[in-house]
Amino acid sequence: MKKYTLTVACPSTRGIVATVAGFLAEHGCNITDSSQFDDTETGRFFMRVSFVSEEGVGLEALRAGLAGPAEPFAMDYAIHDEAEKMKVVIMVSRFGHCLNDLLYRWRIGALPIEIVAVISNHMDYQKVVVNHDIPFHCIKVTRENKPQAEAQLMAVVEDSGAELVVLARYMQVLSDALCRKMSGRIINIHHSFLPSFKGANPYKQAFERGVKLIGATSHYVTADLDEGPIIEQDTVRVTHAQSPEDYVSLGRDVESQVLARAIHAHIHRRVFLNGNKTVVFPASPGSYASERMG
Repeated sequence: MKKYTLTVACPSTRGIVATVAGFLAEHGCNITDSSQFDDTETGRFFMRVSFVSEEGVGLEALRAGLAGPAEPFAMDYAIHDEAEKMKVVIMVSRFGHCLNDLLYRWRIGALPIEIVAVISNHMDYQKVVVNHDIPFHCIKVTRENKPQAEAQLMAVVEDSGAELVVLARYMQVLSDALCRKMSGRIINIHHSFLPSFKGANPYKQAFERGVKLIGATSHYVTADLDEGPIIEQDTVRVTHAQSPEDYVSLGRDVESQVLARAIHAHIHRRVFLNGNKTVVFPASPGSYASERMG
């Protein structure tokens, strides 16, 4: 039986859940997992439903059939086949811990994605990427050639059919125009948890302030640098006895975990943009299982 995911976002009103459940039941579908959130502040309703088509109704028929029931609610909805892997482009500079972590998770099936390209402004990870049979593109970026470099970047994204771009410690600022064009489709990992430690070397700033927690934030990229809607965050405890180098080492691990969790949420359609924030639903049962568990 085919497994599908339905996502719904619309103005909050009564009858939405009943309409969705009734539609699926009428079309021979069985709900296996469901999450919903009614934001009383914004007046928006969000819902994610996993279901199986027990009577063989196909994807296109389901999409077309829901159009009528969805119209009175002004639903923004989508139905996706859970077997289809999202196409992803990864971008990296000279810090490779996130890239290597993502490649490992992809290789064992813990991140069910299709990595269609890796883009870098340096050659450091060409061999690593090519050895995984993934296309590698080195696009140098300078102040003078930035528009041309971004055009090359977008050509890779569009030619590969990528639905998501992941900035795995890519140390170049993207233009406002590119951020707007790819809104909700670029995920970044920011090597800082507390907003007071932005910019260059946040771990050194944190060390100088004697913090007891350091961490990382993964968010969607917007024109406001490091201010996009947050998807995932985490922290690790440190003590007065540790050095700035310890902070960096501990930070590498938490950055890798936070970025992977954010990507996992996005590719499973669990993240909904809600103004400057996000709604992130829990993972469906079984979605963390890897093809290779060892």
